[in-house]
Amino acid sequence: VSMGAPMIAAGLWYRPSYFPRNGEKTWRQSCDREVGYVRQTVGVCDVSTLGKIDLQGPGAAALLDFVYTNTFSTLKEGRVRYGLMLREDGFVMDDGTTARMGPEHYVMTTTTAAAGQVMRHLEFVTQALRPDLDVRIMSTTEAWAQFAVAGPQARDLLNEVLDAPIDNDSFPFMACGETSIGGTLARLFRISFSGEHAYEVAVPARFGASLFKLLVARAEARGGGAYGMEALNVLRLEKGFITHSEIDGRVTAFDIGMDRMMARGKDFIGKTMAAREGLTEDSRLRMVGLKPSGPVKQLTAGAKLYTLGDEPVRAHDQGHVTSVSYSPTLEHFIGLAFVEDGPSRVGEHLRMVDHVRGIAATVEVCDPVFVDPEGGRARG
Repeated sequence: VSMGAPMIAAGLWYRPSYFPRNGEKTWRQSCDREVGYVRQTVGVCDVSTLGKIDLQGPGAAALLDFVYTNTFSTLKEGRVRYGLMLREDGFVMDDGTTARMGPEHYVMTTTTAAAGQVMRHLEFVTQALRPDLDVRIMSTTEAWAQFAVAGPQARDLLNEVLDAPIDNDSFPFMACGETSIGGTLARLFRISFSGEHAYEVAVPARFGASLFKLLVARAEARGGGAYGMEALNVLRLEKGFITHSEIDGRVTAFDIGMDRMMARGKDFIGKTMAAREGLTEDSRLRMVGLKPSGPVKQLTAGAKLYTLGDEPVRAHDQGHVTSVSYSPTLEHFIGLAFVEDGPSRVGEHLRMVDHVRGIAATVEVCDPVFVDPEGGRARG
């Protein structure tokens, strides 16, 4: 607020939308500048609102295996893994990362909006479905302030404040561990929601404001600075990362292209129901990327998609757009959408029609990963 950021609701929290500078007349100017920080130098984002759940005990690994589609019992200490969680009906409930901090100690991260839902889900599982597991869980969302440091200079910035410097060998992609800043206990995770070389550093909440000011000041000295939710959304769209705009309660792992994360060698919640007839058919609405290919360059979230030449009515509905943004990296609008048999239609042109706003455009179906599809930036 002191930096002039408009605040927007995110779950039970308020988060900064963007950080305006003198001379900037629109939010897009601020957003584009902040995206540039992460892609070109370094940006700092407050991600403290993400759900944080502490799991401890000899049954913690088995619990994680049961609630996630993929396997976590094989996760080594000091490593992080991305996970997908299904409801009992087989549809996606949430996604996030879980870090193994010790032999029987894990830290789960959830999306901001679903933190309460996931905690309630874990309580139900441990009490009703797997009471045999010796595990203790606790929500620690408010206990830790956490900040993403992302961009080509992210490691250089962190090495200015960490008591023990890191490098690519000692702290590779998807590593985690305890560290300290000025003698204060901290946690460090090498994970990225931007696709860039990035980290998330957490400290006890009472040190949050001080660390945020320090990180932003160091970033500004390098030509970067703070970035807000608008830039965060652009960055994740450029990498094809999902949020609850995509996992809205109606999609399966198959629909978002993550069916390969459903482990065959173990049971997990939603496994049987996700295999029901009709939930794995190619005709389902499946996630793809979109980019404009006609004279109208604007895309809008919520718009419907139709085959070229078809009348834009319900009978001809081919899908819908879930998220859009202008990409300053690519210099055009991009979006994520769900289209009938989407992956097989890459390269096809469709008609986007926003009946509410009166916008129509021709779009090309493409791969949802627009920037660095090989993932070299995050691993370097």
